[in-house]
Amino acid sequence: MSSPLFGEFMGTLVLIVLGDGVVANVLLKRSKAEGSGWMVITSGWAFAVMAGIFTAVACGSSDAYLNPAVALGFAINSGNFGKVVPYAGAEILGAFVGATLVWLHFFPHWQETADPELKRACFCTSPAIRNPATNLASEIIGTFVLVLVAGAIFSKGVAETGPVAGLGPYLVASLVWGIGLSLGGTTGYAINPARDLGPRIAHAVWPIANKGDSDWGYALIPVAGPLMGGVIAGVIIRMVHFL
Repeated sequence: MSSPLFGEFMGTLVLIVLGDGVVANVLLKRSKAEGSGWMVITSGWAFAVMAGIFTAVACGSSDAYLNPAVALGFAINSGNFGKVVPYAGAEILGAFVGATLVWLHFFPHWQETADPELKRACFCTSPAIRNPATNLASEIIGTFVLVLVAGAIFSKGVAETGPVAGLGPYLVASLVWGIGLSLGGTTGYAINPARDLGPRIAHAVWPIANKGDSDWGYALIPVAGPLMGGVIAGVIIRMVHFL
């Protein structure tokens, strides 16, 4: 059953179950974690990345990208784009299923939560200050940092002097934690088209109690911005010969 596409699907599913799950845990009414704050959310997302990477590898994807922007950036470096679209499809589907599980897990809490924006935030991102140009820039910058530093973590120079085999997922999780703490407050740091689009579709499709709209007017930014950031980072990685 294991295969690269199944690995990307399962890894992204776990990423979203734990990532969107921590947001729901903090934002939804009558959760025991309600109001526990940004540190809990960013930490939960970091652990979600770690768990997703390990799951993806175990299920057949040695790449464990979980993110079309990462796949695109690394494809620019290698010149092989054959995995980008298939991986993106598997990742978006995994994100949709993961968000569906979050909806089911917190089922009675949607009714208890009056604010539809809090409910939507448990699935997908939205900006703190809505300005398309600066929101796009935030997603470009955050994803640029993600792909560039991930490339550095697995670069030949670091491999020769740095982390032992198996430490990579923990380092990438720490990287995502750092991005959330330092850059995430502007747009919620989607930095991953699948992470935002799959759950946004789930929010639109499922009969979540008094859910409001899915903010499709904003939805292009957390897709286009990460892809652009991934491209820029991929070009730099190729120029510097990281990998």
